[in-house]
Amino acid sequence: MPHLAAADQAAVKQMLREVLVGREDPEGFFAMCVSVLGHQETRSQFLSIIKPLSSANIRLHSVLSSIYQEYFSKTEDDDLELALALSLLEMKDHQMSTPNQFPMQPGVTNNASTVLLNSNPKSQRNSCTQQEHVDGRGKSSLTAQSRSSTSVSDQMMKGGDVNLSGKPRCSKKRRQRRKAAVQQIVGLTRSPSAPPPVLLWFRRDLRLCDNPALIRSLELGAPVIPVFIWSPEEEEGPGVTVAMGGACKYWLHQALSCFCASLEQIGSHLVFLKASVGGSKDGSSLHTLKTLVKETGAQTVMANALYEPWLKERDDVVFSALQKEGVECKIFHSYCLRDPFSVSTEGVGLRGIGSVSHFMSCCKQNPGAAVGAPLDPPVSLPSPAHWPQGVLLDALGLARMPRRKDGTIIDWASNIRKSWDFSEDGAHARLEAFLHDGVYRYEKESGRADAPNTSCLSPYLHFGQLSPRWLLWDAKGARCRPPKFQRKLAWRDLAYWQLTLFPDLPWESLRPPYKALHWSTDRSHLKAWQKGKTGYPLVDAAMRQLWLTGWMNNYMRHVVASFLIAYLHLPWQEGYRWFQDTLVDADVAIDAMMWQNGGMCGLDHWNFVMHPVDAAMTCDPYGSYVRKWCPELADLPDELIHKPWKCPASMLRRAGVVFGQTYPERIVTDLEEQRSKSLQDVALVRKQFQQYVDKRSGCDLVPLPKRLVSEALGLSHWDGAVVTEGKQFLLPVITRMEFKHQLEDPEADTASNPYNAVLKGYVSRKRDETVAFLNERDFTASVMYEGAQRQERLERDYRRMEGLPLSPSTRGRARRTPTAKDKFSVVPGGAIASTH
Repeated sequence: MPHLAAADQAAVKQMLREVLVGREDPEGFFAMCVSVLGHQETRSQFLSIIKPLSSANIRLHSVLSSIYQEYFSKTEDDDLELALALSLLEMKDHQMSTPNQFPMQPGVTNNASTVLLNSNPKSQRNSCTQQEHVDGRGKSSLTAQSRSSTSVSDQMMKGGDVNLSGKPRCSKKRRQRRKAAVQQIVGLTRSPSAPPPVLLWFRRDLRLCDNPALIRSLELGAPVIPVFIWSPEEEEGPGVTVAMGGACKYWLHQALSCFCASLEQIGSHLVFLKASVGGSKDGSSLHTLKTLVKETGAQTVMANALYEPWLKERDDVVFSALQKEGVECKIFHSYCLRDPFSVSTEGVGLRGIGSVSHFMSCCKQNPGAAVGAPLDPPVSLPSPAHWPQGVLLDALGLARMPRRKDGTIIDWASNIRKSWDFSEDGAHARLEAFLHDGVYRYEKESGRADAPNTSCLSPYLHFGQLSPRWLLWDAKGARCRPPKFQRKLAWRDLAYWQLTLFPDLPWESLRPPYKALHWSTDRSHLKAWQKGKTGYPLVDAAMRQLWLTGWMNNYMRHVVASFLIAYLHLPWQEGYRWFQDTLVDADVAIDAMMWQNGGMCGLDHWNFVMHPVDAAMTCDPYGSYVRKWCPELADLPDELIHKPWKCPASMLRRAGVVFGQTYPERIVTDLEEQRSKSLQDVALVRKQFQQYVDKRSGCDLVPLPKRLVSEALGLSHWDGAVVTEGKQFLLPVITRMEFKHQLEDPEADTASNPYNAVLKGYVSRKRDETVAFLNERDFTASVMYEGAQRQERLERDYRRMEGLPLSPSTRGRARRTPTAKDKFSVVPGGAIASTH
């Protein structure tokens, strides 16, 4: 019997571990103690069992103590009723020994006197299976502990009375059967001192894996109410930010639907709320949360941080107002690897600011909080006795489609649905597929548009369905660990750091002279660019892919941006707004930084310009990408598919290409002239605003924000306003070399500029050797053809001079060799045996 008592205590300790990591609620744990230890032993040993919690988790200790005191303060009639229920449980234990006889748990009751979990054993098994698939690490998520909680719980257990090293391992199915039976028969009264529910405010963290706010809410030992509040006025951002375009809203709708299904599998669900438009004076999200706090009695609100300036300002106002009303608010950082508000330039300086190398040096010099290990997903989520009233997901209007005059729906997102899996499972599946295939080609061939060499994870990162920390750990654990791929996460953090420094990044040029550029106002060119009808196949293919799937790889984004700015000379703000409306991964910080740099007015000038034809040598050398998205050009040869205007008329006729009908004419024909005009415009505004040009280095000067000035002078951020009062601090920033040279002669054309930034496309050595070999073979074939013709001509002239009859003409005309694979292997007709 002493051995049996030790085994029971070990089982209780194991259940206590489950409570610590959020896989069991306090009431269920106490019911398990009563079932396993019995009434008397629970009364005598329960307080000693939970004693280590008094130092490790004071709040959970107080909750369990209140449940204990409430339970043992009942009358003898209640004890007799409970003993009868326990005896019935023991009688039915044999009947539940097989999985087929496992009793199904009823749904959650609204009776406040009974506390039951919302999930049944069957859903727990399904959830366990699903999370094991999502985890991708070859272990069960039911037995896997949270990496951050295991060490704390292990340390606490070592200080207990029972030695866990020899504890018997209880069967998972047996543990679930016992737990379900206790919940079904033994109903624990909710203590008046039981903790109120926790409001878990989801925004762009729609995942179960590695969600700090979700895990921390479980550690409180209270019911958790997940909520999502849609407030269009707050989400859109100020002015022309377009933070949530049509494609983004549609993805958000689908992601919320998938995430709600994931929560239901662990015994919870997501409450959707729509804030009143222009409603209360407190602000729509704040008003909604206040109403929710009054309705649920919640005293804690948790969320993961957002870093857009207007959203951070909104969060500060919301949490400050709630704290004044006695509501505890906690916020956690998980959207970026590094909190952008914690990045400092101290010890690094400001030279090279805007480049990813400078940003990584700042992070290395001032490391801040450690990234840490990712957190495993919870298996269950404690539910409240009463759920607040929400609205349907469709009522948020995120996926509303336009209608024609006849009432039919224009389903513009049909191709987006076919192209993506919007769930958290889909994010992990894409990550696994990339780490097993595309990652091996990413370092050298990530720019290829005709091959799946990129991860396509950007929309999942944007909506928080995949955390950057989880991605970083998996990328480091892969066999192939390309530094270029890991640097992409640094680029992402750099973009958010710039957005925190320059809140007007989405619409205001950072370099003052470039605000005076004389941009083109030709709206027809803009429409042609947006619709993929520029007459340049590579640009058109990329823009059509963007419209149909909501995505294109990073190299193609550079190509279309260079064409819009350098060759059409249209303002970068137009490209930014179109990307924000059509990209499913539209990110204000990343898009604004990219378009500012491409528009020649960001902190880091692009030292290159993508040529719409020559760039194809790098990203689509065989034309397969263009053939996919521009099928009207599919029959053109590889050599001319990117420049169809150079095709002979007969070739166009055979391919069915008619300019202006089946494929558009080029909207600009002289690309070099367009580039020259753009360079001359830049040189003129730089000469006009010489106060913003460093005379010694020729670099542009950018006014520094208060935060950077404070860091440069060694002061705290809060003293910045005192330092910069009435002053403007200018900093030389990275400037393109061709701009510096053009300043000496603004009227010069691009041909005379030795620092021409146009990339001609990169051709691999293998392709160079292949082209050289084909040229040599083509030359040999043409020489053979000319020699044969000369011999025939000499023989014909000789026969005429001698009066001899002419030789019969060769059968058939000159034709290609049947086995030749190139179009130049042509020999005289008589050299090949005829098949006629």
